[in-house]
Amino acid sequence: QVPLVESGGGLVQAGDSLRLSCAASGRTFSRYVMGWFRQAPGKEREFVAAINRSGYSTDYADSVKGRFTISRDNAKNTVYLQMNSLKPEDTAVYYCAAGRGSYTVVAGSYDYWGQGTQVTVSS
Repeated sequence: QVPLVESGGGLVQAGDSLRLSCAASGRTFSRYVMGWFRQAPGKEREFVAAINRSGYSTDYADSVKGRFTISRDNAKNTVYLQMNSLKPEDTAVYYCAAGRGSYTVVAGSYDYWGQGTQVTVSS
């Protein structure tokens, strides 16, 4: 098990920034690829960003490319999602996930999930 706890969500206005954090327990954090996903009301969970074990490779959904940045600090067992230029359509519950397999954007390939943090962007 890899308990994951997200934080940093909140209510902001369009154009503002937020940084989400996801802290993992245990000493094996660096063995996992990490991803951020989001789910808006009435919609399916969608991929946002992913980062490989070392942190040198990242991938983004087209909808957030150029605005969001994923990073990780393996010494702190934490993955981050810096979100800039937020838009109302970014409103969702954001989840972090840890995967033991290959670096991937597919939600089903991740093994552990956090409880989520709400991000609401007003226009």
